[in-house]
Amino acid sequence: MTTQASIELRDLILTTQIGTYAKGDLIPDQHLLDLTLWFDSELVLIEQDHMKHVFDYDPLIKEIDRLAREGRYETQERLMTRIVRACATYAPIKSLEIGLRKSPVMNQSGSLGVRLIVDADTLNQMR
Repeated sequence: MTTQASIELRDLILTTQIGTYAKGDLIPDQHLLDLTLWFDSELVLIEQDHMKHVFDYDPLIKEIDRLAREGRYETQERLMTRIVRACATYAPIKSLEIGLRKSPVMNQSGSLGVRLIVDADTLNQMR
């Protein structure tokens, strides 16, 4: 059996502007990111309690925030693509799952999102 490890980020509210809306449209007030990063378990099963032995996700979070704030996006998919490309710059990340959703959608309720699973081959092609 192969041991796998992941980092899970859930419900991160992004400061961003996504979409084009007509007068009277319901404009979402939240864009939430879910991100699971898969990597070698040696970055979790560690013998010494030092940051040098684990995946430091803080720089990636800062880059995601920068990308989200950078400007207006017409689609959630474009911001997701840019986040995936940012993840690809980190060699320890072997694959990932990303979801981005907005809310509310209708009647001040609901969320609507896009989810993408990126396997190792695709991530390596992006590198």
